[in-house]
Amino acid sequence: MTHTDSASSAPANEIETEDHVALGEDYALTASFVEKVVDAADDGDGMRLRGLLEDLHPADVADLMGFLTAEHRAVVVQWLPPDLLADTLPELDDGIREEVLERVPHLTLAEALQELDSDDAAAVVEDLEDDQREKVLAAMPEGDRAAIESSLGYPEDSAGRLMQREVMAAPQFWSVGDTIDHVRRQGEDLPELFFDIYVVDPVNRPIGGVAISRLLRAPRETPLSELMEPVNEIDVDVDQEEVAYIFEKYNLISAPVVDSGGRLVGQLTVDDIVHIIQEENREDILRLAGVSDEDRSSGVLEIVRGRVPWLGINLFTAILGAGVIAFFEGTIQQIVALAVLMPIVSAIGGNAGTQALTVTVRALATRELTSSNAVRTFWRELTVGLANGLVLSPLVGLAAGFWFHDWRIGAVIATAMILNLLVAATVGVLTPLTLSKLKFDPAVSSAVFVTATTDFFGFLIFLGLATIVLL
Repeated sequence: MTHTDSASSAPANEIETEDHVALGEDYALTASFVEKVVDAADDGDGMRLRGLLEDLHPADVADLMGFLTAEHRAVVVQWLPPDLLADTLPELDDGIREEVLERVPHLTLAEALQELDSDDAAAVVEDLEDDQREKVLAAMPEGDRAAIESSLGYPEDSAGRLMQREVMAAPQFWSVGDTIDHVRRQGEDLPELFFDIYVVDPVNRPIGGVAISRLLRAPRETPLSELMEPVNEIDVDVDQEEVAYIFEKYNLISAPVVDSGGRLVGQLTVDDIVHIIQEENREDILRLAGVSDEDRSSGVLEIVRGRVPWLGINLFTAILGAGVIAFFEGTIQQIVALAVLMPIVSAIGGNAGTQALTVTVRALATRELTSSNAVRTFWRELTVGLANGLVLSPLVGLAAGFWFHDWRIGAVIATAMILNLLVAATVGVLTPLTLSKLKFDPAVSSAVFVTATTDFFGFLIFLGLATIVLL
């Protein structure tokens, strides 16, 4: 399958047609342009819509779809040229793409998918309902259909699912001239994007790679065996997070994908990996906040279902904190100042715990934190927590002492703050480390546990010390 970019000649910073500017200086769609598209959709003016959209980059069309209602998207998609529709589908948010696919006739969709590389085509077909998928695949040429079905046969989020099957390979006995002539003869069968020629042995196992830039600089008679360099092979079953780590660690632009027998079956390129890195980072950020995967197309009920369970857990942990306060109810009744100062201790502890947690989860994700340096990292965060306490606690202690005219209250809150910051550093590091050791995602439930712990111990330490010192 080949890919044609109808918007490749569009200016980088703005797209102008007769009477509209689609993009502002910040590369975002302008409100006036979106309004014009909405007006044309309301009027059913298909030619006007096509004129507005035909020069847009596919990524900008996908962005536009996110600003439109479902009714307007249904109109707009009817007037997208097949090549622009093909390039836009992989760029859409998952929820919007599923909705758009329901509106596209299966013959039109089959034609559009033939314009895509196999990895993008498989990603689109994956979102189709079973009956629509069968119709679309049946309408495609046998070769394209087989490539998509083969990609879908690999586990989700694996290298096999992500790879494009179009790849340039050459036997080790070829020269530079042989390779260049072969590439030129391929024409439309060339991959949309490739950076290396993979040198393979007689059973199609990669034994090296030659960068296109190096190939073009070498004399035609130079054997590929003299130019090739070792390549980082990636197994088809490797998880996408592992793939992203390999690309980032070794600064790869592309890499060959091999099957269980070591045979070349496809390639991964950096444009796919950038998307994966963004997706993984997005998931970690959302999970740390206790939020499910949401996008602009998510409905209210869907969002509520994703957030309520975490809020329920937070409610339970808050009740534990309230239980500690209730246990010291007599102390609070005798010294009302404690009720004023309690939120300070818990808030500082919670924020410090979140800081340590975020740094630790990020270090685990990038593999900067392993068993070899876990102890050193723990003591570093504990030292940081102690230093923060020694800096902040005197200020709070002096302020509380002057405010309530009792130096003992100042001493209690200062001591409680130092101790709770140490608790925050401890749970902020140990919680994600423990979850990771147990093969759980440390980003999923760490934040709830850290907040609950710092609140619980913050109240316990502060009110306990107050009871001992002040009564």
